[in-house]
Amino acid sequence: GVKKDGEYLQLNSNILQIENEYYSTIRPKQIAYSGEKPTLALKRRGVRYIEIRSLDLNVFTPIGIDSETGYFLEAFLLYCLFNDSPLKQPGEQKINNENQLAVANSGRQPGLMLNKNGEQIAFQRWATEILNAMRPICEILDQQMQQTPYMDALNQQATVLKNPDLTPSGRILNRMRSRQLSFGRFGISSSQEHQLYFNDHHLDQHKREYFQELAVKSHQKQKQIETTDELPFQQFLYNYFSQK
Repeated sequence: GVKKDGEYLQLNSNILQIENEYYSTIRPKQIAYSGEKPTLALKRRGVRYIEIRSLDLNVFTPIGIDSETGYFLEAFLLYCLFNDSPLKQPGEQKINNENQLAVANSGRQPGLMLNKNGEQIAFQRWATEILNAMRPICEILDQQMQQTPYMDALNQQATVLKNPDLTPSGRILNRMRSRQLSFGRFGISSSQEHQLYFNDHHLDQHKREYFQELAVKSHQKQKQIETTDELPFQQFLYNYFSQK
């Protein structure tokens, strides 16, 4: 099933074709050189940045995320960094996955229970413990600021925790009920609102010309690469997968 009539249908017979297809909630990354496998880039040069892959787009803001969420995430990631991270025990990943799915599917459900180190704990209690532990970090981050954006973002999440109707999913349901919209119509309506927003906010001429020039150069570079490439695809694949 890899080839048909001499043409590649897949790169190989594996479920995951390349390492980039392995998804997790947070993924360590290093900028790879041309043709370099991402795991080798990590091994050779360490973690340069991380991808947060479990963050949903905020449908209530045109760009998908607001500054408060950004401040909160920065503080939360620093909280994770400064906490001990022992190696996972057998079966712990299964518990983590079950907890994540329980919160994703039933996070607004009163009395939701999670598994913490083999013991049952209320979701709200555990979340409150984490938010309280983040407060010293937010205080330090706010020291060099004119206002207190990190603590404000933390308090906002604490308020949401106490009132599930303020969560993004709760707000979506409230909007659907108040406007008597199906979920599909809600999505279309939100998209139209964002379209109007961007129609009213244009790039200035300098930025527009910059991106237009960038697009032209990108197409020229692509054409140059395609016309000068002499390495057969079969050999390229062999070189890529044989890296160690």
